[in-house]
Amino acid sequence: MKHLFSTICALLIIGTLSAQDIFGKWKTIDDETGKEKSIVEIYQENGKVYAKILQLLDKDKQDAICENCEDNDPRKNQPVKGMVIIDGLKKDGNEYSGATILDPKKGKIYKCKIWLDEENPNKLNVRGYIAFFFRTQNWFRATE
Repeated sequence: MKHLFSTICALLIIGTLSAQDIFGKWKTIDDETGKEKSIVEIYQENGKVYAKILQLLDKDKQDAICENCEDNDPRKNQPVKGMVIIDGLKKDGNEYSGATILDPKKGKIYKCKIWLDEENPNKLNVRGYIAFFFRTQNWFRATE
């Protein structure tokens, strides 16, 4: 019985710890409409953190391209689905920073930092900013 209890406790701890990292799939929410927008995967490669769009949730935008990206951005006129939108964050304490995020709808690139919500590890704060102006979105861990 002790062995079973120990195993259950260990599994709960492992599940809790894995739910408290930023890696995996996240559902993005449109700031203006409040509608679910996409599924983004956050992953690590060569010690840096990236995010790419796996799925667009609006059926009418499945073939969207980054029309508004800057002319010198290689993502210009490329499909949004599959696009890397966060490129090369580094861990800094409880947050990740030091990279940029692309808003494919507006074609704008912002400095970026992300961190898990202290009260809800299934909520990710994603901040894009230029100088003192910033916007923070909340992304929610995708369950599927």
